[in-house]
Amino acid sequence: LHDGRTILIDEVLTPDSSRFWPADSYAPGKPQPSFDKQYVRDWLDGSGWDHSEPGPELPSAVVDHTRRRYLEAYERITNSTLEAWVKVAAE
Repeated sequence: LHDGRTILIDEVLTPDSSRFWPADSYAPGKPQPSFDKQYVRDWLDGSGWDHSEPGPELPSAVVDHTRRRYLEAYERITNSTLEAWVKVAAE
């Protein structure tokens, strides 16, 4: 608390800090399509990387897929596009 008010000092509700699954396809006990960094973790685990530094460079396909998933998460949560937000923010 600061001056009797709660202050958020870290990220919240982002694909890096939260797990997002689509409710319309949720199936208990089964793998879920996710909108978080798990895709990158899975790629790293399957790449043979031994978790020592430095980590491997991510292929552009992994970066592109991750970007698309994060954008989809944004659009599902906000019911808007990032381009629309950029346009409004620029006004």
